[in-house]
Amino acid sequence: MRFVIVTGISGAGKSTTMRILEDAGFFCVDNLPVQFVEKFYELARAKDDSNKVAVGIDVRSGSGLYAIGEIIDNINKDGKNCEILFMDASNETLVKRYKETRRIHPLTVEGNIEEAIAAERKELAFLKKRADYILNTDTLITKDVKAEIEKIFIQDKAFSNIYVTVMSFGFKYGVPRDADLVFDVRFMPNPYYVDELRKKTGMDKEVNDYVMNSKESHEFVNKLDEMIEFLIPNYIKEGKTQLVIAIGCTGGKHRSITVAKHLYENLKSIEEYGVKLINRDIDR
Repeated sequence: MRFVIVTGISGAGKSTTMRILEDAGFFCVDNLPVQFVEKFYELARAKDDSNKVAVGIDVRSGSGLYAIGEIIDNINKDGKNCEILFMDASNETLVKRYKETRRIHPLTVEGNIEEAIAAERKELAFLKKRADYILNTDTLITKDVKAEIEKIFIQDKAFSNIYVTVMSFGFKYGVPRDADLVFDVRFMPNPYYVDELRKKTGMDKEVNDYVMNSKESHEFVNKLDEMIEFLIPNYIKEGKTQLVIAIGCTGGKHRSITVAKHLYENLKSIEEYGVKLINRDIDR
C-alpha cells in the first residue's frame, strides 16, 4: 500500500494536491485528527482495495500535531510505508494569495498574515525536515502542480525536491524580482534589425537559427548548460526547492527566448527536475 501524508504551509496548495491525488485514484482524507492517523493506516492496509491512500495533515491539528512524528515512526517500523509530501511557497507568494482570495490564515491573530505564516513555518519545520518530497508552488499553476504530482505518485519518476523556472525577459522592462540567476544575452546577433524577423519571436525557427548562427552563441549556451547542470545538484544539497533562471535581452522577444527555450529543453530531458518556461515579455 502507498500511504502518503500531505502537509505544508497553508496557501501553498495542499487542498489542490489532495484533489489531484483523489482524481488519480487515491483514497483521500483531509484534516484527519492526528490521533486517528495510525489506526486509519491499519484499517486501510487491511482493506484489499485500498492500495493508494493520502491523508492531509496541517497546523489546524493544534498541539496534537507533534504526535505525528511518533506515528510515522510506528508506521515505518516494518519498512518504509509512509511518504511525506510537503507543499511550500515563499512568504510573498502566500501573502499575495491570501489577499486575492480574502481567506483567513488558520493562525491569524488580529489580521497579521505574515506573523501567522512565520508561526506556521515554525510549527511545521520538523515535518518539512522529514519530508520525502518538497514542492514549491511559487511559479506553479494547477496544471503544473498536477504534472509534478503525477510524476511522483503515478509515474514513479525520481524527484529531486526542486522546481526550475526558466524565464526570458527584456531589460527595458526590468529584471525579474524573483530571479536567482540572471544572464545577459545582448551580445548575441539581434534579429530586431532584420525586417523579416522583427515581428517574429525566439519561438520561431527563423529567429532561433539567426541568433544561433555564431560561434559565440553556441559557446555560450554550451557553457550555460554545463554551469546549470553543475549548480542544480548543489542547490538541492543546500535545501533549495525553487530556482528561477532569468535570461535577458533588450526587449525580451528574440535572443532571450531563443536561449531560454534551449535551456528549458535541456533541463526537461532530466526527468527528476520539475521545469517550466515563462516568456515574460513576449507579447509586449
